[in-house]
Amino acid sequence: MRTVYFLSDFGVRDVYAGVVRAVLRRRAPGAAVVDLAHDLPPGDLRHAAFQLYAAVPYLEPGGVVLAVVDPGVGTARRALAVRGERLWYVLPDNGLLSLAARLEPPRRVWRLEPERWAEGAVSATFHGRDVFAPAAAHLAAGRPAAALGPEVDAGGLVRLGVDVVPGPEGEVLTFDRFGNAVTNLAPEALPETVWVSGRRLPVGRTFADVAPGEALAYRGSAGLLEIAVHRGSAREALGLAEGAAVRLEPRV
Repeated sequence: MRTVYFLSDFGVRDVYAGVVRAVLRRRAPGAAVVDLAHDLPPGDLRHAAFQLYAAVPYLEPGGVVLAVVDPGVGTARRALAVRGERLWYVLPDNGLLSLAARLEPPRRVWRLEPERWAEGAVSATFHGRDVFAPAAAHLAAGRPAAALGPEVDAGGLVRLGVDVVPGPEGEVLTFDRFGNAVTNLAPEALPETVWVSGRRLPVGRTFADVAPGEALAYRGSAGLLEIAVHRGSAREALGLAEGAAVRLEPRV
């Protein structure tokens, strides 16, 4: 039995995440379920794609990633099962896999056709329960992906308009709950300084390398360059937004 790693924007104030877990338990008895996060910003694909990117290296090979951040639920967007180099993914085809695919490119892809295996009617607004959870349980139980639907071109997945780059030019990808700005820059060597929104920031190792209230750049835990304000929010203090330009100033 494979472990299911569950990521969503369902939150914890409603029953959505719990119902998905109940479907997993019923359809794949004995499968362990690890909750990666459920309080993601609703429908924010850039943020969700980063969270998936940050988690993937630490997940057990052979596991099934159930990722449901799906602002297009019920539309013509595809529902997919994807075989990567190490992991399975069950998710909407909306760019959610864009960044994680850099770590392990998709090898094979199947389009989910729930009319083949759904139990009863499929809700137009809760595919997490009626489409993605049953498919994830099917894979967690070691059953063949071909039973879920037809195989499709692995090169045809929807991509977000942002990618991880070495630099020197990049942008703010998203923000964490502390207000730290996560960029899409993954330089091999840290630069001497970083420019963002007209400000020149020092580069340090951790927050305490600057005084409280001061800003710095550093390599975050996911390997991407981040911008923070010691004991504050970079998003608020520096007035940053997603897409803000970031430039590395290399050491000379």
